[in-house]
Amino acid sequence: MPVLSGPSEGWDIFWKMGKHKVSGRRIKSIFGTMFSILKFLFGSLVVVIRFMGKAAGLLVYPVKSIAAQLKKLLRFSLTFKITTTYAFMFTVLLFLSSLLIVIGVNIYLVHVLGVDDVYTGNIFAVLSLVNIFIIIVSLVVGSRVSRKMLLPIKHMTDTVKKISVQNLDKRLDVGGSHDELKDLAQTFNEMIDRIQSSYERQNRFVSDASHELRTPVAVIQGYADLLDRWGKEHRDVMDESVGAIKGETDNMKELIEKLLFLARADKNQLILKKQQFVLDGLLEEIASESRLLDTGHAVSCRIQTEGTLLFADRSYIKQALRVFVDNSIKYTPAGGKIEISALQTKKQVAITVTDTGMGIPREDIPLVFDRFYRSDKSRNKESGGHGLGLSIAKWIIDSHNGKIEVESTVGKGTKVSVLLPLI
Repeated sequence: MPVLSGPSEGWDIFWKMGKHKVSGRRIKSIFGTMFSILKFLFGSLVVVIRFMGKAAGLLVYPVKSIAAQLKKLLRFSLTFKITTTYAFMFTVLLFLSSLLIVIGVNIYLVHVLGVDDVYTGNIFAVLSLVNIFIIIVSLVVGSRVSRKMLLPIKHMTDTVKKISVQNLDKRLDVGGSHDELKDLAQTFNEMIDRIQSSYERQNRFVSDASHELRTPVAVIQGYADLLDRWGKEHRDVMDESVGAIKGETDNMKELIEKLLFLARADKNQLILKKQQFVLDGLLEEIASESRLLDTGHAVSCRIQTEGTLLFADRSYIKQALRVFVDNSIKYTPAGGKIEISALQTKKQVAITVTDTGMGIPREDIPLVFDRFYRSDKSRNKESGGHGLGLSIAKWIIDSHNGKIEVESTVGKGTKVSVLLPLI
C-alpha cells in the first residue's frame, strides 16, 4: 500500500482508484482488515474495563470492612444513648437559662440603672463553669440511674440466652417490677409455655406413634420366624401365623391412615365438602350399620325433631359420629344399650350418643381427646383402637364450628353430645 506524502497526493490516489475502478476483492480485503482492527480494539477495551472493575472492587472492599468495623465500634449501648440524650437536653436548657440571665442583667444595668456593663462577662463565665459542673454531675448520675433502670433488660437477656430445646423450663422473673417490662416478661413467659406444651405434645406423639408401630412389627417378625421354622411342616402353624400377620397388617394400615389424616389436618390440607342434607337419614344409617356389625348390643335411634337440615360435610360428620358409636360398642358390656338421638333448637342441633358402659373417670374426661391417650379403666389396648379416633372426631367437629360435651359416670355409662350450628 503506497505511503501518502500529503493531502494532494492522497486525493490523487483516491481519484486514480475511482478512475481505474479498483477491484471488489481488494475493497473487501480493506474493509475486513478495518473490521478486525476495530474488533481487537473493542475486545481490548472490554478487558481493560473488567480489570479496572476488579481493581476498584479490591480497593472498595477494605473501605467497606473498615466502615463495618467503625459501625460496630460506634454501636453505643442503650444506657449511653439515654444518658447523652438527657444530658444534651439539660445542656441546652442550662445554656438558654444562662443566656437569658446575662441578657436580663445587661438590660437592667444599662437601660434601668444607666451604668456601664462590666459584670455580664464575669457572670457569664461563672454561669458557664457552674453549667459544666452540673452537666458532669448529671452525666455521672444519669448513667448510673439509666444503668439501674435497664438492669432488668440485662437479666432478661441473660435468661433468654439460657433457654433452649433442652432447657425450656427457664422463665423470666416478673417480680419486683410493675411497668412495661413486667408485661413484656409475662408475655414472653406465656409464649414459652405454649412452645413447651407444643414441644412436649409433639415428643409424646412421636413416642406413642413409634410404640404403636413397633408392636405390630414385632408381632409380624415373630410370626415370620415361626413360619420359617415350623410353617413348612405344620399346617396349623402356617394358618395361625398367616392370620396373625394379616391382622397386624390391617392394624398398621388403619394406624397409618389415621396418622396421615391428622398430619394433613394439622397442615390444613383437608377440604370440607359441605352440602345441605337431612340429619335424620344419616343417624338412621349409622344405627342400622351398627346393628348389622354388632349383635351383642341394643342400638336404637331416636329423632326428637324430624326434618333437621344440616349444612356440613356429610361423610366427615358420619365418620365422627361413627367414632363415638364404636367407642360405646367397645366399652359397653354385652347386652348393654346404645342410643343415638338428636334434638334441634333455634340455633343448633344436639346429637347425643348414650351408652350403659363402664364409664370414664372424671379426671380422664378432659384428656380423652388427646392423641394416643388411653384411660387405664375405660380405654385399654385389649379392646382395640389406637387412641386416635376421638382426636380425629374432635378435629372434624371443630372444623364445623361445633362443640363436644362428655358426661360420664364410672359403672353407669357415658353420654357424648355433639353440638352443631344450623344453617
